[in-house]
Amino acid sequence: MKTKLEELKNQAIEEINKIHDLKELQELKIKYLGRKGELNTIKRGLKDVPPEERPAIGELANKTAAEIEQTLSQIYENLYRASVSQKLEAEKIDITLPGDYVAYGKQHPLTATINEIVSIFYRMGFTLVEESNSPEVETEYYNFDALNFPPEHPAKDTQDTFYTINAPNLLLRSQTSNSQIREMEKKMPPLRVISPGRVYRAETVSSRKNNLFHQVEGVMVDKEVTFGNLKGVLNEFTRQFFGQARPTRFRTSFFPFTEPSAEIDVQCIICSGKGCRTCSGSGWLEILGSGMIDPNVLRTVNIDPEVYSGFAFGMGVERLAMLKFAINDIRLFFNNDVRFLDQF
Repeated sequence: MKTKLEELKNQAIEEINKIHDLKELQELKIKYLGRKGELNTIKRGLKDVPPEERPAIGELANKTAAEIEQTLSQIYENLYRASVSQKLEAEKIDITLPGDYVAYGKQHPLTATINEIVSIFYRMGFTLVEESNSPEVETEYYNFDALNFPPEHPAKDTQDTFYTINAPNLLLRSQTSNSQIREMEKKMPPLRVISPGRVYRAETVSSRKNNLFHQVEGVMVDKEVTFGNLKGVLNEFTRQFFGQARPTRFRTSFFPFTEPSAEIDVQCIICSGKGCRTCSGSGWLEILGSGMIDPNVLRTVNIDPEVYSGFAFGMGVERLAMLKFAINDIRLFFNNDVRFLDQF
């Protein structure tokens, strides 16, 4: 058996030293040292060796296995280093060569506009409403009734609002003012929040109107809030958003949930006279509606109008973007024309 072990060791080392491939090296390891390998086959014959010789033969078998294992490790290390060097050489990159141009995405102009609006109001102390308080699929109560809309108001008509067939009085919100009610229901004044989001109206699509667009709703409720506060906040917003003093005007208006109410116009920067499609030749473009929150709305959310007052406003994101970037057709924001989007 000593002779067999010696011959096995010499044969294994000779074969291992001739190997030039890691896969073949692994196969040799299994051949000689595997559970069914040649060394274990010889070891199984120890039962036939006289008892007094077994310790010496067992020690020799373990020594043979250790020498074969050591030779395998040395050859493996050499082959592994060689394969890594070969791979690195083959994959070598010349870093002095110019790189390949890879086109990258850009922020949509509406997203950029919303982010800028939020940033401006954030600097004025406003925070975003909680997402759960601003759902796009809404009930008639939060979209109209809680906002002081009378039952016969034309905005409730199916010709103006998209109602769903999933449940009675369930609709796609026509304004982000629904977040105003939900936020005031859950939080007591002082309150100063804004809510950007998508809204839906059954509009005839034109250069000025679309049936899906974006609004930013803002609400401030506290003690002794006045119309002067409203005017100051919105004038400061227009100054920061347009980056310069642009002519604006406050016009009296009516909204069921504010009293008094006002609309704010900004002078049209696209205007080419009476033929201007963007402002219909008026020279002005409405950007938002606003007003002092009606006491009935405050009572609906259990806020005492004798103690607190507040203002609310809602602005059209597309209108603001059209003015800022001199865009004369609202449909361009939704056509996904790369030639248009690349300009931003």
